[in-house]
Amino acid sequence: MVSLLLAVIYVAFISLGLPDSILGSAWPSMYTGFGVPMSYAGILSTIAAGGTIISSLLSARVIRRFGTGVVTTVSVALTAFALFGYSISRSFWVMCLFSIPYGLGAGSVDAALNNYVALHFKARHMNWLHCFWGVGATAGPAIMGATLAAGRTWNIGYQTVSAIQVALVVGLAVALPLWKKIAGGDAAPAVAASGKRFGLFAGLKLAGAKPLFTAFFCYCAMEGTAGLWASSYMVLVRGVDTATAAKMASLFYLGITGGRLISGFVTARLNNRAMVRVGQAIGVAGILLVLLPLGNAMLYAGLTLIGLGCAPIYPALLHETPHNFGREQSQLLMGMQMAAAYTGATLMPPVFGLLAQAVSVQLYPVYLMALMVLMAVMTEEATRVFKKRALKPEA
Repeated sequence: MVSLLLAVIYVAFISLGLPDSILGSAWPSMYTGFGVPMSYAGILSTIAAGGTIISSLLSARVIRRFGTGVVTTVSVALTAFALFGYSISRSFWVMCLFSIPYGLGAGSVDAALNNYVALHFKARHMNWLHCFWGVGATAGPAIMGATLAAGRTWNIGYQTVSAIQVALVVGLAVALPLWKKIAGGDAAPAVAASGKRFGLFAGLKLAGAKPLFTAFFCYCAMEGTAGLWASSYMVLVRGVDTATAAKMASLFYLGITGGRLISGFVTARLNNRAMVRVGQAIGVAGILLVLLPLGNAMLYAGLTLIGLGCAPIYPALLHETPHNFGREQSQLLMGMQMAAAYTGATLMPPVFGLLAQAVSVQLYPVYLMALMVLMAVMTEEATRVFKKRALKPEA
């Protein structure tokens, strides 16, 4: 029964990753038909990110009311609806409207599943959970690419992904009874037992919360910047041709996906905090290979190492949430951490774009290093605080 529920959770995370990267592969075929500049893709992603941040912050209240299983099912249904809405849109502004339910659905399912796995499963499952996100994120552009290569429109690609999401919704709905088989219930049992409520301001005041939120902000800022600007750096600074750069940029995501698969096994020997430190060290080594003029082979190796370094950091930090803040507050803090992460992913890659335009794209590895160092400082500060603070015994 536990294995079956875990399979359902993994599949649900594939559904989270499936539409995440599809816009980038479809947009070159979309924006001319809408009669808008190519840069308008940023408007769609910003609207979706705003919905994701809001739903992440509200996740504790919603999950306490309806339970993880129901929230996950409804959230995936929202993304299916939004993707189908994209496919029938005939104007850019209609696309903007459908970006709202897409963002709201993505944030809820992300916060819900991460907290559920953190509460009820071991660290290896958190790593593999995010590995399955990588599977979905890889499959989305592949589906769109195959659709366009077959001579069909981007609308059909979105409808195909939407249909897959609908099938996942049906599976999640059938599996709803499974959620109550783990740890006696769907929601966090400590919350149900204590009846305590914690607001956002209370969450901010918890010892160690602020440096940890900053670390989440920096991590997703770095991941988003690394993926978005890798091709531009290779073309404009290293002289790599555009086709090769587009292909080699995928090494970063390959490193993340493969690294999370490997990390699931390594967690049997290393705890979460050690995994974070190892990941940060590997990431620094990768950034140095990108920064130093050692040839294109080392550049590609560096991008792969940055991905490998990123791989264990995010899952390990998420899995520590109940340990850091207690089971009663874990869902609230999980949502706040996700909101900080999405804020970093939304704001900081465009900031680098402005910096690159004003100065040079050559600052790409320097920017990544600054975010990595700040993240490392913040995680160490949070660790110092958590070591000093004794958590209250669970109810």
